[in-house]
Amino acid sequence: MKYILTILVFFIGVNAPMAKKESAFMSGEWFKFRMSYSGWFKAGEATLKVEEKRLAGKPVFHVVGKGKTTGLANAFFRVRDRYESYFDKETGVPYKFIRKIDEGGHTKDIEIEFDHQKQQAFVNNKKHKKMKTFSTEKDVQDMVSMYYHLRNSINVTALEIGDEIETNMFFDEENFGFKLKYLGKETIKVDANGTKVKVKSLMFRPYVMAGRVFKEEESLTLWVSADKNRIPLKIKADLAVGSLRADLVQFKGLKHYFPIVFDN
Repeated sequence: MKYILTILVFFIGVNAPMAKKESAFMSGEWFKFRMSYSGWFKAGEATLKVEEKRLAGKPVFHVVGKGKTTGLANAFFRVRDRYESYFDKETGVPYKFIRKIDEGGHTKDIEIEFDHQKQQAFVNNKKHKKMKTFSTEKDVQDMVSMYYHLRNSINVTALEIGDEIETNMFFDEENFGFKLKYLGKETIKVDANGTKVKVKSLMFRPYVMAGRVFKEEESLTLWVSADKNRIPLKIKADLAVGSLRADLVQFKGLKHYFPIVFDN
């Protein structure tokens, strides 16, 4: 259960072929996800919220992601995770990233500031009172800003089934080359604020490291809405033991109309 928010946020971040278009989101957008283990056991919940702010005089979007275990899962393994990203309102480049987690007593309190001209990340490990500087890759994103960058840049018409997409991310103290495969389109059922509806979606398969957590390299499947909003609808992860799902259950503040599919 400890990967409740990491799975939700990390694996919805992709950097697809660029396409100049209207922004997919706005301040006030809010999502809530239900996490379940092996398809039936409720493991917890997670939320993502977008607000407009200013950071060092620059207009930014501030996204806060929170994740926690609930019910019986919380009694066995208490999780309280918080992730924050401040990224440029126009370009989407991240300026600051915060990760503050408590997962069964395992805690982290990390702040990262990015200098994109120098291609550096300044990591402040507040728990251990250590500060380090790391080199970063060009056009680097943090694990939260990646997804919002995707929503403004994805060009579905340029994708073909089987295409592999790569992007650069900096997380904690490491650079990651992240890759995923485009699987095509699928109409799925989702819970739209208490009502079950059908929605057209885009499917992706992120590559992960097989081993202690994930069953194999292609253990994850992600469904994103195929409309202008590009919102995460569902994530399924096959773990070394059992499986974990994240399902969108509530949302508000969408910038664009959210189309549903009506049965004939």
